[in-house]
Amino acid sequence: MRRIQLPIQQSDLLSLSAFDQVLLSGTLYVGRDQVHSRLFDLLERHEQLPLKLQGQAIYYMGPSPAPEGFSLGSCGPTTSARMDSFTPRLLDAGLRVMIGKGPRSVEVISSIIENRALYLQAYGGCGALYASKVKNVKTLAFAELGPEALLELEVEDFPVVVAIDSMGKSVFAR
Repeated sequence: MRRIQLPIQQSDLLSLSAFDQVLLSGTLYVGRDQVHSRLFDLLERHEQLPLKLQGQAIYYMGPSPAPEGFSLGSCGPTTSARMDSFTPRLLDAGLRVMIGKGPRSVEVISSIIENRALYLQAYGGCGALYASKVKNVKTLAFAELGPEALLELEVEDFPVVVAIDSMGKSVFAR
């Protein structure tokens, strides 16, 4: 099990291989379809983003309301393929780590290789465990989207597995 600090350092990113188990700590952004669409549009219009993408990680997740004593409710992954049409542009802009579930398109895999990025798989059925790993949560942008807003999380020992490494090796390839 590797421990990685976010935002990720290039040396850490390049040292990880498909199937490696990782514990993430640090800043993790959250965004789904609508956030990706808005970030994509801002990039296309050459407008300022509400975050610096360089070296950052984004988690594809929609949280449930926080129970007492927690920063966030259950926060398991959502299907990553829904973000595929936006992902290459975000990777070109500096995003380096994506976390979700399920396989990615050929275009996304090519962009992962070209940009030396990582796709990490969150474990299904572990939403409550993931909530316990969130130490702080802040709405960063697009608050009008409710649970689909762009969030900034501080996480500690957030467990994931490398699904597609920076060379394109994949847990989905047979």
